[in-house]
Amino acid sequence: MSTSIGVFCGSSVGNNPHYAKETKALGHLMADKGMTMVYGGGQAGLMGIAADAVLEKGGKVIGVIPEFLNTKERKHNNLTQQIEVQTMHQRKTILYELSTMAIALPGGFGTLDELFEIITWNQLTLHTKTVGLLNVDGFYDHLYQHILHVGNEGFAPKLQIENLHMAPTAEELLLKMA
Repeated sequence: MSTSIGVFCGSSVGNNPHYAKETKALGHLMADKGMTMVYGGGQAGLMGIAADAVLEKGGKVIGVIPEFLNTKERKHNNLTQQIEVQTMHQRKTILYELSTMAIALPGGFGTLDELFEIITWNQLTLHTKTVGLLNVDGFYDHLYQHILHVGNEGFAPKLQIENLHMAPTAEELLLKMA
């Protein structure tokens, strides 16, 4: 089975230019390694940067977008495959089914929702996907400290926390997740 990475990230670029730089680096590395990117199907923000980076290196990108987000402003029209669904729940289910691992880049509440759902599904043994955090300029430092606190307080198994890989660069993260 070939490697496909579910990529969770912002539909905006954020305030730090390093987010876009490292997102593009991840897309290029994925394409160079023959990995397929599976993501939310949008063209805006880090989502679009990641997809474009994979495509410009000849890689494969699968988008999964709910119909209500399928407008000219949001939908990426140049993907290898675009899957349209009705709900956000269907989007996440298909995205997870098509991915062999997942990486969360900087992003907002949607990114965190996707991240925590896939971690929870690992905990419930619905799957056993490797999950990583692209911790550009310490973006996830505070969240990771809270995750450690949750584990220390007995609310999350230590194994789930140990299986969450984190690195500041795309190259380092892919090496840790291999």
